[in-house]
Amino acid sequence: MKRATIILSKNRKKRLEDGHPWVYASEIDRMDGEAKPGDVVDIANHQGKYLASGYWNPASQITVRVISYSPDVEMDETFFRERFERCAEHRSRFVEDQDCRLVYGEADFLPGLVVDRFGGVLVVQILTLGMDVRRDAIVRALANVFAPQGIYERSDVGVRSLEGLEQRTGVLYGDCPRIVEISENGLRLEVDIVEGQKTGYFFDQRENRASIAPLMKGWGSRSGIKLQDVTDESGTRRVPINANGKEVTFPYWDGATVLECFAHTGSFTLHACKYGAKKVTCLDISEHAIETARRNVARNGFEDRVEFVVADAFDYLRQQAKGVDDRAARAAVNREDGGKVDTSKKLAAGGGRTWDVVVLDPPAFTKTRGAVSGAVRGYKDINLHGLKLVNEGGYLVTASCSYHMKPEQFLATIQEAARDAGKLLRLVEWRAAGKDHPQLLGVSEGHYLKFAIFEVRSKR
Repeated sequence: MKRATIILSKNRKKRLEDGHPWVYASEIDRMDGEAKPGDVVDIANHQGKYLASGYWNPASQITVRVISYSPDVEMDETFFRERFERCAEHRSRFVEDQDCRLVYGEADFLPGLVVDRFGGVLVVQILTLGMDVRRDAIVRALANVFAPQGIYERSDVGVRSLEGLEQRTGVLYGDCPRIVEISENGLRLEVDIVEGQKTGYFFDQRENRASIAPLMKGWGSRSGIKLQDVTDESGTRRVPINANGKEVTFPYWDGATVLECFAHTGSFTLHACKYGAKKVTCLDISEHAIETARRNVARNGFEDRVEFVVADAFDYLRQQAKGVDDRAARAAVNREDGGKVDTSKKLAAGGGRTWDVVVLDPPAFTKTRGAVSGAVRGYKDINLHGLKLVNEGGYLVTASCSYHMKPEQFLATIQEAARDAGKLLRLVEWRAAGKDHPQLLGVSEGHYLKFAIFEVRSKR
């Protein structure tokens, strides 16, 4: 039976020719032939020239998702096995860790399918009808290529409703323990594949977490600690000496103090400790997340350097910033009064703490274009107060995973926050998602993660 063909409108934008893998309902003129929802169809321009092939779902605004630029493709087990082998080759070349994102939807030419590997378990997220009707072939091909202990489905996402699908979770293959240990950049973490966020863990920040390493050392001199040669009966040693002339025995004397907000399971906290941080405050609103972070910290032997806080990050940042502002106001009064101490105004209770490095890695503040203005306010708020908590010459590490928050808008929002905080920022690093999250050129939807490191100084 001849495959049906989607004929595109004459006046549409030529996005498909530029490599974009989606065809919207508004771009379609008609269908020649018949197809069932989920079937593969060919796509042609208004002149009948073949452009691509993809699977069709008339219930979705994204009516066709491209899988190939060859008309003879079939979405059978062989197709998936060949695509998964390509995915494996890419990860083996660019990602050192075995635990990573193995399949990243459109960027791996498998639209609507996400697969993460956690230890011996693959966690699958099926987002579209075209993939959903081929679940069995996907599972067989995954088992053939990756030989996992088990395959677990986490298709519990609202976007499935746009495809006319219900949410579903459960074991698809083999043995799937709920808690799995993974390795990232030499650190050990536990992942809850059943109730963890998304598929259980966010691999997209792997390289970004490693990029904070240079920020974690070089702070001892601010406390008056210097390296000096000391000679005793054992010989000459180069040791850290404090301002009182005594040897410092704490091994992380040169490390940064770090605040991680929206910590989830403590991934930036773990990396900060790995790279030499002196003390880390790990904060999240979820008691469950903090308990997981606590276990991850213990798993890596960092208990003596981490304190845990269960609190709303917005409230916590405001409280600390208010304490900083109150202290600055009191100091200003003292200077005007010739050093007389003003105790008439109480400092904010529990506020006024500062850190060498502040890390802000919040969840997406907007998932729709119409909610961008609210997201901008949210990002400005956390960055404004976060900036006030960075010690002079310290660093703000800040990220946004909201696709609708464009890079230029994110940077402009941080600049506004810096202006209101009276800070000067120097951009040290600008990054996106890691190499297991490749991006197709021309597909802006894949460019969702923005990650920046700024040096923070006062205007004085």
